[in-house]
Amino acid sequence: MSSVSQLYHARTASGGLQPDPAQQAVLPAMDAVIARLEQSPAPSARGGWLSRLSRKPAAQAPAPKGLYLWGGVGRGKSMLMDLIIEAAPTPAKRRVHFHEFMQEIQAGLDRVRKTGVQDVVLPVANQVADQTRLLCFDEMQITDIADAMIVGRLFQVLLDRGVMIVTTSNRVPEDLYKNGLNRQLFLPFIALIRDRMEVVELVSDQDHRQNRDEGGQIWFTPADLAASHALDRIWARLTGGQPAAPLILPVMGREVQIPRHVDRIGRAGFWDLCGRPLGAADYLALADALDVIFIDAIPRLGQSNYNEARRFVTLIDALYEAKVRLFASAADEPERLYAEGTGAFEFERTASRLHEMRDANWGNRDAGDHA
Repeated sequence: MSSVSQLYHARTASGGLQPDPAQQAVLPAMDAVIARLEQSPAPSARGGWLSRLSRKPAAQAPAPKGLYLWGGVGRGKSMLMDLIIEAAPTPAKRRVHFHEFMQEIQAGLDRVRKTGVQDVVLPVANQVADQTRLLCFDEMQITDIADAMIVGRLFQVLLDRGVMIVTTSNRVPEDLYKNGLNRQLFLPFIALIRDRMEVVELVSDQDHRQNRDEGGQIWFTPADLAASHALDRIWARLTGGQPAAPLILPVMGREVQIPRHVDRIGRAGFWDLCGRPLGAADYLALADALDVIFIDAIPRLGQSNYNEARRFVTLIDALYEAKVRLFASAADEPERLYAEGTGAFEFERTASRLHEMRDANWGNRDAGDHA
């Protein structure tokens, strides 16, 4: 089993990473996380959550001390968390964006409330603890009062059940939910972080994303889990970890919906955009509303999904003309997405436009400041 330091130095030796003194300075704290995890007993699973709705967690060893890594954007915190996940000696580990995780928790709470249980957080937290020994959150940022009011109780149960927590954040713990409504009720959570997690600052003046964004990758293939994670990291970086919400655009008496957006940055799956009977007017409205768009899981195109392929062509035309910055995951490179069949020839222009849109200097509208 490799330590985080060993993985880091292997990446720098191979040229995959540029050595960074600030990152190297926090490697001992990360190695300590792995050592504590190796030395701690695994949490015990206790059956399905429905059978535990009103039961307290069984007594067991609390979680080993976790890690709260904070610092400015683009300093490499997410990359370092990836190394912790890789080095962790347990299959029961999960890395997830904090906002996504809290959406899952809120959905779980809604289900449990229907059962009439008084402590709705307990069964939801227990379900997570049954499946997870190491929980890594990327970009902890709390702005929603609903999250702020339950996160302390949630973390307390997870830690008491032996789940180690590692998180990154752009903020020191004391600045979480700063100036939020009823913040005094949130303060015990900050104390919990200080007590049960090692708080480490990644001190660096260098924003690594600045160099990567000049000609950085925007098209990820194949559209697998690695591509999804890569887009997640870019999304989190560009949105600053702000909570996303659906974007609903009225177009000619109907509504066009983008599942996630923050300011003028939107994200949708291929089928959200092209699997519905949308047309040029819809895509033009979308292009007018956004500076940056993420499209997940573009499939291979052909006769089997001809209508969806035609909509995709129209969509790209609208994005291209409006100079909207594109980030996407796809089954293949643009020129191989539509390899044969009716429409393949016409798709050559779309493929050419997609390649042009991959240039870091393309468009250079205000979206260029995001990318």
